[in-house]
Amino acid sequence: MRRLSVLTCLLAAMFLAPVPAPGSAAASASADFYVPPSPLPAGEHGTLVRHQPSVVPATLLASARRIMYLSEDARGSAIAVTGTVIVPLAPWLGGGQRPVIGFAPGTQGLGDACAPSKLLQSGLEYEEVMIATLVTAGYAVVVTDYEGLGTPGVHTYMNRASQAHALLDGVRAAQDLPAVPDAGPVGLYGYSQGGGAAAAAAEVEAAYTTELDVRGAAIGAPPADLADVGRSLDGSMAAAFLGYAVVGLEAAYPDQVNLDDYLNERGEELADAVVDECVWESLPRYAFTRSSTLTEDGRPVADYLVEEPFVSLVADQRIGSRPPQVPTFVAHSLLDDIVPYPQGRQMAREWCAGGAQVRFETIGAPTHVLAMPEFGTRAVPWLARALNGRPGAANCGLF
Repeated sequence: MRRLSVLTCLLAAMFLAPVPAPGSAAASASADFYVPPSPLPAGEHGTLVRHQPSVVPATLLASARRIMYLSEDARGSAIAVTGTVIVPLAPWLGGGQRPVIGFAPGTQGLGDACAPSKLLQSGLEYEEVMIATLVTAGYAVVVTDYEGLGTPGVHTYMNRASQAHALLDGVRAAQDLPAVPDAGPVGLYGYSQGGGAAAAAAEVEAAYTTELDVRGAAIGAPPADLADVGRSLDGSMAAAFLGYAVVGLEAAYPDQVNLDDYLNERGEELADAVVDECVWESLPRYAFTRSSTLTEDGRPVADYLVEEPFVSLVADQRIGSRPPQVPTFVAHSLLDDIVPYPQGRQMAREWCAGGAQVRFETIGAPTHVLAMPEFGTRAVPWLARALNGRPGAANCGLF
């Protein structure tokens, strides 16, 4: 019980930030900005739609702009996605053009108030320290909000294609801003949900955004097999994440999934509630909830995942079968309590089998949360080398 108490405190310290009040800066600032034009403007994915000034911490010598850009959802339809571009005020002294980091955020929640571009403006984004570390290193950083966070619709949480597209298109859009070089080297960074997004982007970048000079991807604790992650999360302290994934699946494929066909009254109430919640609200509210208490027939979610339409849809979210064309760094805690360690290792092994250049490292810090900063301390130096074309040796066959 003591271990759970300590972990709960750690989660609270990192995630349980104050909820932005309706009249706060995060909730009210430029609300119209997040409403896409109708119809969407013509253009390729990655086209910049609009931008406006945002703010960064006073201690960070950088400028920031909130952006809206065109991207593609899981079915290839055009959507509008928002994000934040942060550029150091100091000139880049590293030679060549200033590198750009596509930053894929970890789990924020499903509510529009949880959009990283809103939380960054109000100082409530829990990954702000790592973003600041990259900016201080001299990089321009593009933080995507993903599909449906801030913008209309429900966030398609953990959708492989949509998250990959949002991350890559955010970089493309940022390169249209005067302060961001239009052909500089690009790195991808993400942990947890962000690790899945960065991994998915690494798999498709060569075909999806041929004009980007992606040099490498740093990937931490990626949920590469959602069926396996779902079994692990069910009934755990992080059970809310399973709820997010199920609701996100319906949002991505509404013509194939209608949760009302599967959920009981309590399940429907939970699904209706989480679409407006952030992670610091959902984690304590649904801790240790078992999905079998939410379904009409009393079966757990895992039972549905071996049946259609779920088995095919979830299989399409799997990451690992498309070896990246760029070097990748993958790290995972052996004692990860949210995304099981074999997820990252198996993904990396599959990439190696496909000929990818992979560096995999095991993190010693226990738990998903405690491993996050250690991942950052390893990933940033690796990214620096990769952006210079010297990522270091791969270790395929040794893990």
